[in-house]
Amino acid sequence: MIGIIDYGMGNLHSVQNACTHLGLESLISENPEQLRKCDKLILPGVGAFGDLMKNLKKTGLDQFVLDEVGKNKKPILGICLGMQALFESSEENGHQLGLGFLKGEVIPMKGYDIRIPEIGWNDLVIRSSHPLKDKLSANPFAYYDHSYFASGFDPDDLIAYSQYGPYLVPGIVGRDNVVGTQFHPEKSGKDGLKILEWFAKEFNNDHSSSN
Repeated sequence: MIGIIDYGMGNLHSVQNACTHLGLESLISENPEQLRKCDKLILPGVGAFGDLMKNLKKTGLDQFVLDEVGKNKKPILGICLGMQALFESSEENGHQLGLGFLKGEVIPMKGYDIRIPEIGWNDLVIRSSHPLKDKLSANPFAYYDHSYFASGFDPDDLIAYSQYGPYLVPGIVGRDNVVGTQFHPEKSGKDGLKILEWFAKEFNNDHSSSN
């Protein structure tokens, strides 16, 4: 069972619809007791970093996630803003602290004669040594919708990236039981669905590093 964390923001139902399409059992809940019974968690996200963290704290879900993921090592997938929350901090709306599972800070894309936010499809380059490399198409694409991206991360945490103007955008990051996608896998066609399926069926099942 996959628990989709409902903190009042995010593309909850599109993520659940994608899970249903794949034949994966899932539930949407804001109740820590229900979510605690799930095998894996998804933290979706659309909106501003500060609002996400404020809502998590207001509902007590921040401590639930810190306990389940940080202490109990339950696998989690962060999507878009949900991925950004996995890092130490963000510059959006001033300095904001994140959940801190991954090293790095979320910073804005600026200028360089590119459209901001980045909205649309982009090439996704998978690290050759990662098991996802053999699961996706030869030239995968991913659907992005963002104006901030992760910087200062541990290079070992980078699973896949996209190039947008001068920026190397971390598309997939992961360490141990934590993984995130800056793009929306539920909107990224067959390759996106394969990434969701990999998370549900294969990622971190033995609680060993999936880097």
